[in-house]
Order: sequence, then C-alpha cells, then structure tokens
Amino acid sequence: MLDDRKMAILRAVVETYIETAEPVGSTAVSAVADLEVSSATIRNELSLLDQQGYLTQPHTSAGRVPTDKAYRAFVDSIDAPNLERNESQRVADFFDHAHVEIEEMLRRTSKLLSEMTGVTSVVVAPDRDQATVKSVQLVQLAPTLVLAVLVLSDGTVEKCTIESIEEADEVALAVANGHLSAAMVGRCIGKEATPQPSGNALADRLVESARAVLTTQETAGDVFVGGRSSVPTLGATETISEVLSILETQLVVVSLLRDVVERGMSVAIGEETGVDPLADCSLVVAPYSAENNQTGTIGLLGPTRMNYPHAMAAVAVVSKSLGKRLSEG
Repeated sequence: MLDDRKMAILRAVVETYIETAEPVGSTAVSAVADLEVSSATIRNELSLLDQQGYLTQPHTSAGRVPTDKAYRAFVDSIDAPNLERNESQRVADFFDHAHVEIEEMLRRTSKLLSEMTGVTSVVVAPDRDQATVKSVQLVQLAPTLVLAVLVLSDGTVEKCTIESIEEADEVALAVANGHLSAAMVGRCIGKEATPQPSGNALADRLVESARAVLTTQETAGDVFVGGRSSVPTLGATETISEVLSILETQLVVVSLLRDVVERGMSVAIGEETGVDPLADCSLVVAPYSAENNQTGTIGLLGPTRMNYPHAMAAVAVVSKSLGKRLSEG
C-alpha cells in the first residue's frame, strides 16, 4: 500500500505519461499534483517509487515512466469513472435508434466504442446456450418449403429453410408449430423437451427437421472488432501483426475476454492478460446482460498507456445500454 503522497505522485506520473507519452520529471509532477512539498521531496519520492517497482527511468537524467505495477495501482484507485454528458447522450441516442438485428447492432456497437475511445474495441455476441427461446414459428414459403424462425431472449433471431418431400398443408403446419412451441419456448436452446408424437406424420417430420437445424448452430459467440487501425499505436510491427492475428481468431478472443471476466477483473494490464503478444497491451472489459442473464462481453484493447478512466466509463455505459436494449427486444 502507498501512502497518500506517494499515491498522488504516482497518479500524476501516470496521468501525465498517458497524455504526453514522455518520461515525467519532478517539475511536471509538481505542476499536476496538488502537493505542498519541495521539488527535492518529490524527487525523493519518485526515487522510492522507482525502487519499489512502480516506475522506471529510461536514462539517468530522464524522468520516470510507469510500469504495469503503477498502472495497476492507478486503476485500482479509480472510483466509478463517469462519461461526459455529451458522450452519455451519444450512447443513449445510438441505442434509441438501433432498430436492427442483433448482429448488426453488435457490429455498430463495436464501431461506436472504438470511435469514442480511439482504441480497438471487441464485442462478443451472446452464447446461444445461455439464452432461452422466446418464440419459434414455421412459415410456409412454398408448397414444399418452410421457413423456421427462432427468437431468443438475448434478441437473436435465427432463420433457416426446411424442404419437405410432401406439400405442407395448414393442418400439419399448425400442429408442428404447437408442438415446437411446447418443446422449446421458455427453455434454453438445446435443452428443450422431446416432443411427443402428434399423430400427424408430416407435422412430426417438420418438427424434427426444425429442431435439428435450429439447435445445432455453433454456441460460441461471434466477435465484432472495431478500430483495427488503432492497433498500430501499440508500437513494433511484430507486435501489431501478432495482435491482429489474435483479433482474427474468434475462439481466442472469446476465451480471453471470458477469462478476464471470470477472474473478476474489469481491467487486465500487460501480462495479466495471460497472452504473451499482449504484454504491452491492456484490456478493459465488461459483461452485458439481457433479462438478468449474462449473455456476452465487450472490451477495449489498447496500449498499457491508455486513458483508463475514460475507457472504463465507456465500457460500463455501453455494456449497460446494450443489455437494456437487448432485454427490450
């Protein structure tokens, strides 16, 4: 634990370095921190923070640069950051007008987050196996062609066509719809009850065909990445290439964000991500929920020298707004 003065100095160093990307000296700290102490005292405290692993000094005559330990102490000291009113209004307006299917909404959400923060954003779509079925419907498109429409509690709408060797009459379609609804509505996808035979052979075949195509989709959420062009702020070409490769590997991204959330973290700094190519990066993450069930995750990926208060506030507001929008359907 750092005493109040050391914490104030450390905060001043981190905030100044985030803004300027230049090593921070005692003069800059004195100008930023509200401390009634001499420059000599500040220099002494900087030296102690250096010895304790919070700061490094690139050159003997240079100022200090924060380490991951410093960023962690800084992040842990942040108390419920807030977005500026105009940004909060921008988020509210965005979701008020987001009357599109969930995939497009998530794609636009990732773009919004990236534009607001200037770093790369990641939005992981809900897992189907966590969602319950709100409705399922069979609609006849042609004599032997039926459209199956599935609506989940997280707002996902899935459609598929079913070809029948027999012409589907109105009676068979009505019976199939009734049995499908009884077996699936209100239950988690893939855990629905087994429909009992209806006595209508064509209806039973339609039910089985619909269940087969609607419950065998991939369960891992899709990943929507915004602001890939922001990755070059990370530095070396090799690092950029490795990070882009990670972002293009959906399973890795999903697992990474889930792992951070499951560890109870809202921010993972440097090696805390557990992924070597992200050693110079930080992740700011938050789950989003629909109908009180955690359904997906959003996050920001940037350099360890990112604006943490703003990133944390943006992720918190957007995740809450997204969950609310999905719950409304």
